[in-house]
Amino acid sequence: MSLELGKVLVVDDEAAIRRLLRNTLQVNDYRVFEAGTVAEALALSASHQPDVILLDLGLPDGDGLSVIEAVRQRSAVPIIVLSSRTDDSGKVRALDAGADDYVTKPFSVDELLARIRTALRHRMQRQGAQPLFVRGSLSIDLVRRLVLRDGVEVRLSPKEYGILQQLVLHAGRVLTHRHLLREVWQQDSDGDVAYLRVYIRQLRGKLEANPEQPSLIVTEPGVGYRLRSEP
Repeated sequence: MSLELGKVLVVDDEAAIRRLLRNTLQVNDYRVFEAGTVAEALALSASHQPDVILLDLGLPDGDGLSVIEAVRQRSAVPIIVLSSRTDDSGKVRALDAGADDYVTKPFSVDELLARIRTALRHRMQRQGAQPLFVRGSLSIDLVRRLVLRDGVEVRLSPKEYGILQQLVLHAGRVLTHRHLLREVWQQDSDGDVAYLRVYIRQLRGKLEANPEQPSLIVTEPGVGYRLRSEP
């Protein structure tokens, strides 16, 4: 018998999508619960305490945003939005409401599984409070405020470090422009996104093997940035 990796609540009003996700997740050793409405999602999230929630925003009895807001009042469970919406504003609202990530439909099964693994790992890191990020030759130690690349210390400005700190604390999760501006510049608005892009470009120049084709700090167009935690 395989070891169960975690409980996943799938919230989608399309039975075919739920069936696809159920079969895929069960084959990969996840236990799956299903909901097709906001009411069912809130009831199951309270009674079954899932480790991850996969959430479609378009539900017959309300918007998926209401699920995020209600769950966030009592739980830090990772929420991955499954979105068929093409507008960036909907994705940003979901992330600002408390979603951890989003995957656009149609999606790759491998990508979705990777996002689930990242969400679970991020939750365990939060619980264990291990503020250390290592990928290849790059090491970021938030306790010692030390960034090493190929064993050599990388000098960062206060704003560069502030951005990197947020990305490490939420590695694998999409951080919106608003989140970074609020946490680093204390601006509770969209602020000057172009100014943020300048600092991201500088960070990439110091940390990426190829800043023109970044593989570490990834742009989510129109939304924000993600620190990729898997190669």
